[in-house]
Amino acid sequence: MVPSVSARRAAIDERWTLVCVLITLFVMSARAPAATPSLRLGTQGWNYPAWVGPFYPEGTRPADFLRTFARAFDVVEIDSTFYAIPPSSTVRGWASRVPERFVFACKLPQEITHERRFVNCDDLLMAFVDRMRELGSRLGPVLIQCGPDFAPAEGAPFAAFLEKLPSDVRFAVEFRQQGWVRRRVLELLRQHGVAMALSDGRWIPREWLLKLCAHPTADFAYRRWMGPDRQIVDYSLLQADRTAELDAWARMIPILQGQVREVFGFVNNHFAGHAPASVRMLQERLGVPTVDPSVMGDQPSLF
Repeated sequence: MVPSVSARRAAIDERWTLVCVLITLFVMSARAPAATPSLRLGTQGWNYPAWVGPFYPEGTRPADFLRTFARAFDVVEIDSTFYAIPPSSTVRGWASRVPERFVFACKLPQEITHERRFVNCDDLLMAFVDRMRELGSRLGPVLIQCGPDFAPAEGAPFAAFLEKLPSDVRFAVEFRQQGWVRRRVLELLRQHGVAMALSDGRWIPREWLLKLCAHPTADFAYRRWMGPDRQIVDYSLLQADRTAELDAWARMIPILQGQVREVFGFVNNHFAGHAPASVRMLQERLGVPTVDPSVMGDQPSLF
């Protein structure tokens, strides 16, 4: 079937957008000071029984999922903190199961972002941050995940909230409305050293995300690969071809590294069906060493 004229034009426009962004980032990276930025790639969560077999060795107990996960990756995004502040014993248990170099990113509780909508939440913010500080050196960025109904009209309370963020913890914010992608918002985040999380999902067009790579708002970058929908329910194998997306981001990430000190990236199961495999595919494209799941049962941690 021959593509329509409009489809061909759209493809040409998308390629031209990528070329322009690549040129811009190349020029900016050439001006950046020499550095050795860190790249951490992992998944969104680790507690998936469907991963036993294709990722975790057969017979792996849920209590050993995290310890085994850390043999393959050096970072993970915690989803459970979105629903409640975990007990101290849980946080300390996470830290005890991973090597020192391992890092946890965690979501800010939804009571702050979705229920209180950043208003009258100073006590909850401090309680959460204090609890997550128990991870010690293993604490990575905190993700402020805004709801899909959180609109720029609520910008004032959000700006006031940013003023209260502690300076010893890194924060990234994920907006789910296109109206937030404005220069004044980028400047606001830059003033507070808060990264704009770039999520490859259904909320913000990919071409916008590629352009935003040229305008970091913090000294680290936060990437999320979400997938277009939630129809995938079997997390044991790849079910969607995301080759084009991974190829595009594999070209962008090295240039993005020239703009920041550290890049964090997290893949969701809904991206292609089985997040660990998607991470390995991205690692291979970037020339990063990968760990074959077949040897994870008897090998020591790499980190």
